[in-house]
Amino acid sequence: MRDMTDFIRSIRKIVLDAVNAQKLTTVVYGIVESVNPLKVRIDQRLILEAEHLVLTRAVKDYTTEIQISSGARQPCTIYNALKVNDKVTMIRQHGGQQYLIIDKEVA
Repeated sequence: MRDMTDFIRSIRKIVLDAVNAQKLTTVVYGIVESVNPLKVRIDQRLILEAEHLVLTRAVKDYTTEIQISSGARQPCTIYNALKVNDKVTMIRQHGGQQYLIIDKEVA
């Protein structure tokens, strides 16, 4: 019975080590180098191009509706688009091929 318990512990450790080694997601920080085309630098040697970046609403301009005091709804544009030198927070998706820009630092 003890041999079986040790065997199960060993298997669990191997599985956990393998999962941890895959780095399913990682939080990454970068700086916007250009906006058209979009490029984000994450370290001195690596610049991510637009095809590797996915943007959330938090870093894009968009139009929505707001309700004013009279109760009427009115369109309103939110200006959140990225600008050169913005510091961004990203999540690197499994495999490192796509990065989701989730927000930017507000100065």
